[in-house]
Amino acid sequence: MTTAQTQKQTQTETAKAETARTDPRTSRPPARPPMWDRRFTLYFTARAVSLLGDAMMPVAAALAVGPLYGISGVGFVLGIWTGTFVLLVLFGGVFADRFGARRMMVGADLVRVLTQGVLAAAFFAGSPPFWLLVTMAALAGAAVAMFLPGVNGMVPLVAREPQRANATLKVADALAHLLGPALAGLLIALTSAGTVYAIDAGTFLLSALCLALIRLAPAAARTDTPDGADSPARTGSSLRRDLRQGWQEFRARTWMWAVILIWVVYGVLLFGPLVPLSSTLIGARLGPNAYGLVVSFLGVGTVLGGLLALRLRPTRPLAAGAAAMALYTVLPLCVALGAGLPVLLAGHVLGGGALAFWSVMWATSVQTHTPPAVLNRVSAYELAGSVSGIALGQILAGPATALASPGRLLLLSAGACLAGCVALFAIPAVRTLRRAALTDGGNPGAPGGPDGRNGPDGPVGE
Repeated sequence: MTTAQTQKQTQTETAKAETARTDPRTSRPPARPPMWDRRFTLYFTARAVSLLGDAMMPVAAALAVGPLYGISGVGFVLGIWTGTFVLLVLFGGVFADRFGARRMMVGADLVRVLTQGVLAAAFFAGSPPFWLLVTMAALAGAAVAMFLPGVNGMVPLVAREPQRANATLKVADALAHLLGPALAGLLIALTSAGTVYAIDAGTFLLSALCLALIRLAPAAARTDTPDGADSPARTGSSLRRDLRQGWQEFRARTWMWAVILIWVVYGVLLFGPLVPLSSTLIGARLGPNAYGLVVSFLGVGTVLGGLLALRLRPTRPLAAGAAAMALYTVLPLCVALGAGLPVLLAGHVLGGGALAFWSVMWATSVQTHTPPAVLNRVSAYELAGSVSGIALGQILAGPATALASPGRLLLLSAGACLAGCVALFAIPAVRTLRRAALTDGGNPGAPGGPDGRNGPDGPVGE
């Protein structure tokens, strides 16, 4: 065979190989990188045990503090916790961007080991004084304010596919809220409140250990520590400037602040009054055991919604999430109309699934369309807005029953839910926001949009 023939044969074989590689009938899509690597496994473990501890606390507070200081005492302790969180969460976002989300989360976990350990010792010793309960609640609320802004920022650093990671974490959250309250009640009945607080302290200790063991990739580590070139701690920027920058980034994204405005209304009219009004109506008609059962089925729905979010990857995640949230209307509606227990259970499963699916779409959109350097501060602003609306709704739920019956108020909640979904679809920046593309390494593409050319509100000009 001559040299020319050999070269021609080689060229022919190369062309065939290239055709086979690019032919969609023969080529295979690249395998998705595994999600359960060491970093995500450690992070998932930290969040799962921490969520279980969080889910135990409301029941523990009600059953332990209530017999000592009454309903007002329970409300005041929980109110101090929530109020401290709302006041400090914006600073938590700044500190997470300055010093690294992981460092702030580890420090917050260790503070909660201290607060829950002190309360465990106090309950084991007898009846803790009220001032101690309030002080520990304030410290714990401050710790959560330092912890939660980093949760959003950590997910893109430890997971190659943020949506799958968020869905998996949402399932863990749902399971924790299924198991935590029942476990807390059982432990208090069999042992004492001190046991619950001691176990809670242990969950935060394990969470801190797992977070401390996470080793971030070099590029990710630069965005998570003050050693990066763009770190506020290194450039010496002021606290006020950091807060202002976070606000500017939050305000620049129409889809983000528009959703939070709707969620503030949801907090006042829907999420805030839902628990006190539903528990009153269902408990009066069917008994307290029935209310506990429907809350458990809400958790079942949350698990199913998280599993669905693992499978579906909509091109326009917020539009898909808004469609799911329309189904949440069934939950307050079936309570307001006095439905029987089977319908109540089905309505709570549907509502839990709808809210879980929205939560995954929302968290993934925030994480993948926000620059990593300001993600924690932006998350703090959206957390502050959401929680403040819920707190106001909880406060107003009782006085509102003097103006209308709980059933009529829940009909208002159902109407507000449906109107909010219509508003979400009516806002172009929300409706048209597209799923961010992933780079070869599995990380989100440019924060501005899937191809790096879009502005923070979606395609430029919309």
